[in-house]
Amino acid sequence: MERVLVIGASGGIGAALSDGLRHQGFDVVARSRSQDGFDITDEKSVVEGLKGLSGLAGVIVASGALVIDGAEPEKSIRAISKQAMLDQFAVNSIGPALVLKHAQRILRRDGRSVFAVLTARVGSIGDNRLGGWISYRAAKAAANQIVRTGAIELSRSHPKSICVAIHPGTVKTPFTENYAGHHPTVEPKEAASNILNVLSALNAKDTGKFYDWAGSKVPW
Repeated sequence: MERVLVIGASGGIGAALSDGLRHQGFDVVARSRSQDGFDITDEKSVVEGLKGLSGLAGVIVASGALVIDGAEPEKSIRAISKQAMLDQFAVNSIGPALVLKHAQRILRRDGRSVFAVLTARVGSIGDNRLGGWISYRAAKAAANQIVRTGAIELSRSHPKSICVAIHPGTVKTPFTENYAGHHPTVEPKEAASNILNVLSALNAKDTGKFYDWAGSKVPW
């Protein structure tokens, strides 16, 4: 049975992804801060959490944060706080980078493997028409660049690997309930199914790209 690691597995979409993968017949290794102390921002915690894993068919980073310690998304660049921005980068870009750093030793080399990071369309520079949310946007844009750069390096040692950023859509979770606005929302189960459908259809030539929940490319 192929194994897949889901990071952020206690969150709404992470839990739904874990359930969906199990339904598809995968052996799921679940990691999260609330359940087992897996701190994506702490490299020692990442190393400890990945200890003993090897030959994985996939790693999905579903962790993330929009409001940290009460700091809400900025409506204007005048509202930027150094600490709030540091916190956003720690969770939304440095965290996935630390996991990707160690992915080379846990992903299978002899066949298809997937490394996916759930980012966000608001991290797209080309698609930014509204402004605002500076820290969150910047951290997600950084995560997209990390995926893009990491994919190039990963393909050298894992020629059949697929390393991608995924926009899951606006998922109906406590994470988004105060910020969905007029955007249509989907239940975590539906979002997870969409993501898994997109990932299953990709191959090595698709590595290093940014997709939405429907499988369409998102501009960087």
